[in-house]
Amino acid sequence: MGIELVRIDDRLIHGQIVQGWLKSVSIDRILVVSDEVAADKMQCVLLSMAVPASVKLSIKTIKDAAMEIINNVYENEKTMILLSNPQNIVKLIDYGVKFKSVNIGGMHFVHGKKQLLQNVSVDENDINALMKLISLGIELENRALPHDERNDISLIIKKEAENL
Repeated sequence: MGIELVRIDDRLIHGQIVQGWLKSVSIDRILVVSDEVAADKMQCVLLSMAVPASVKLSIKTIKDAAMEIINNVYENEKTMILLSNPQNIVKLIDYGVKFKSVNIGGMHFVHGKKQLLQNVSVDENDINALMKLISLGIELENRALPHDERNDISLIIKKEAENL
């Protein structure tokens, strides 16, 4: 057991997470990693209301989450890590956390971003962070739900990096 899934999804907890991933992967705990969310009591309350009673929710700063992951706090639970952007994953790695694969589930289009896939839009900061993950040998896979086809998007990210 331990970390079952690391997912970038700027919506954090929503229907795809609750109805798709939690049930399919039998997740015991969601770990939301975000300095901004951890500091926003209202957002913490709203996220806790979206999680089924059978699933534990932890909302941690990047530093606190890194220390807990490194110290195997979640090793006895099937845990899903949710982050809103790739920069936060890089920060976790900078603290010493290691990942083999990251699911990029939703990085939605906003002004200043370029849409690469239906559910993946990026800016230069996103590309730089994703390229760092690629350089560390971390798989970047894209799928909305667990039963969807697993697509390695590293080549798309590398091509976009060449255009910067």
